[in-house]
Amino acid sequence: MKRRLNQAVTRGWQAIGPRFMPFADVATEDLPLGRLLRLSLFQVTVGMAVVLLIGTLNRVMIVELGVPAWLVAVMISMPLIFAPLRAMVGFRSDTHRSVLGWRRVPFIWMGTLLQFGGLAIMPFALILLSGDSQGPAFIGQFGAAIAFLLVGAGLHTTQTVGLALATDLAAPDMRPRVVALMGFMLLAGMVASAGIFGALLANFSEIRLIQVVQGSALATMVLNGIALWKQEARDPSRTAGTAPRPSFTASWRSLDDAGRATRRLVAVALGTIGFSMQDVLLEPYGGQVLHLPVAATTLLTALLACGGIAGFILAGIRLRRDSDPYRLAGLGAVIGLAAFSAVIFASPLDSRWLFATGVALIGLGAGLFEAGTLTAAMALNRGGHSGLALGAWGAAQASAAGAAIACGGLIRDAVASLTESGLFGAAMTGPAAGYIAVYQIEIVLLFATLVAVGPLVRGAARSNPPLGVVT
Repeated sequence: MKRRLNQAVTRGWQAIGPRFMPFADVATEDLPLGRLLRLSLFQVTVGMAVVLLIGTLNRVMIVELGVPAWLVAVMISMPLIFAPLRAMVGFRSDTHRSVLGWRRVPFIWMGTLLQFGGLAIMPFALILLSGDSQGPAFIGQFGAAIAFLLVGAGLHTTQTVGLALATDLAAPDMRPRVVALMGFMLLAGMVASAGIFGALLANFSEIRLIQVVQGSALATMVLNGIALWKQEARDPSRTAGTAPRPSFTASWRSLDDAGRATRRLVAVALGTIGFSMQDVLLEPYGGQVLHLPVAATTLLTALLACGGIAGFILAGIRLRRDSDPYRLAGLGAVIGLAAFSAVIFASPLDSRWLFATGVALIGLGAGLFEAGTLTAAMALNRGGHSGLALGAWGAAQASAAGAAIACGGLIRDAVASLTESGLFGAAMTGPAAGYIAVYQIEIVLLFATLVAVGPLVRGAARSNPPLGVVT
């Protein structure tokens, strides 16, 4: 009786799993769900590092430690120095020679060590940077720069090669769902880390800062170690010193299909800039223009992340039905057009609900766009060049995001200064003008993204290969 009851319960969970758990059917016999979830832990540590650098330490350095804002901006931008190198890192992991027979594991482990080292020395460097020492100021600045550079190099290496390893392990028809799961775990790690860091640093002290940041370093080592355990099979014949090792240029030429790879990267860059210029402006816009309290503007980040999670879940559902990834990316751009329009009209209508809806839609559109373009990159597994393809995608995405954030703030300040001088007339006055100018530019960029993505959709429709299989 008990056995029959257990079998009935199991069949029930199997029946409702794919419907209510979008990633329940991503597992295969060769790649079970437990192993895949364990591998995705590297995305959790990347999300944790991103939240720590851009969110938590950004505020702590300026408010609690009294570091000048310009110096904080320089430090936080340093990890982006390594973003353009992701293509080379991915290529090196494709062609790595190892007597142990590993291609991906050495790079992920090295990225983990770099990330751990940066986080381990970071709190002491920040305390020196704040001037709380008897030594010269340049020691703190140098130490903080080294710490941020190490974390940036580590997270870019870990994410690029980790996604390449996921591509190697997943069957071609399962790669779109693996993409959605990896993106979901990244955002889930960011949301969870933001809540944990906020709670731990509620009663700030320098000792507590050291404990939190170094605890993050330890968590990075432990989680990435668990993620790597028995994931990549050793194959000395694949990494032997006598194996052919093509040059980066030759590998890129084999990947670039009559310039289509370049168009893909242009589309990724345009879409990323279109979605990312608002990253540092939504909360000030809500507070300065719509007069939202601090608690409400703080929730905007969570709302944006929840929209992104919904985007990856929806992407997993649509890609499971063999939807074209470029069409999915285009859908994300269209949703972004509606989202930024809602954010713009929230000001003259003084509508907080319209603003919140727009923020959630920005996250949804960005999630769909990222899932679509990343799926397309994972599908370019020609001749074992998945690392190069994903590295190029990551380089375009991360570099564009960094440039977009910087340009968003600069454009907002420049337009606000011009409107205060009366250059644009009485119609363009008030605190909303600078923000709206940035949102309008993002709308233009999303239209340009649709122009870049359109031929890719038509090309995929003509060739009509099964999703995840490159012809």
